Amino acid sequence: MPNIRSSADLRNSYNEISTFCHEYAEPVFITKNGKGDLAVMSIEAYEQLAGRCELYGLLQEGMDDLSSGKTRPFSEAMADIRSRRRR
Repeated sequence: MPNIRSSADLRNSYNEISTFCHEYAEPVFITKNGKGDLAVMSIEAYEQLAGRCELYGLLQEGMDDLSSGKTRPFSEAMADIRSRRRR
């Protein structure tokens, strides 16, 4: 269940919200005038989320390459890598 707090809570209970974000690695959703406004999370949780998004993007690129036939045999790719390391 999401943790939802008001903007006044963010101002008045910052340490409590910060502690929650660090302990549970989950965002706290902040409302303003009763409507969703912000999502607050620890830097560690944000970096993990951003890393996951980057990984998903790279995996999608690979899947797109497979779909369009932009592949080559493993042995050829490894030979290319080895030749670059020798230079």
